[in-house]
Amino acid sequence: MASLSSSTGFRSPPRSDAPSPAPPPPRPTFDGDLLKVYTKTLLASTLHTARWPDVKERDRVKAWITEIGDRVKARMLEIQPTGFKYIVLTQINENCGQGGRADMACHWEDADTVVQELFSNDSLICICIAFAIRSI
Repeated sequence: MASLSSSTGFRSPPRSDAPSPAPPPPRPTFDGDLLKVYTKTLLASTLHTARWPDVKERDRVKAWITEIGDRVKARMLEIQPTGFKYIVLTQINENCGQGGRADMACHWEDADTVVQELFSNDSLICICIAFAIRSI
């Protein structure tokens, strides 16, 4: 077995005198706290006098859901217009004193955010969940 001499052994590549490249710019983050305050205020102002409608007036519930979802998404775009994909889920149910349970499992990066807000009165329950998922 031949031994490696110091002249034929493995060596590290020569060092460069060029400056190392600049670190990448910090990744933008989404301000979830700002959206949470907005969503809480929006739900309270939109639904504070709302009552669960009769069967013939159920289109009002659809209108509330659409308005809340559209306004939350628009606010998300104001907070951070680029670099994220947005998902807004809004659900309104009649409040019959029932319990409820939900769970969410996510795998994402540190820059991704979820904001959840709940509004309820004697007549209805509204849950709004907004996701800001980093896209770049």
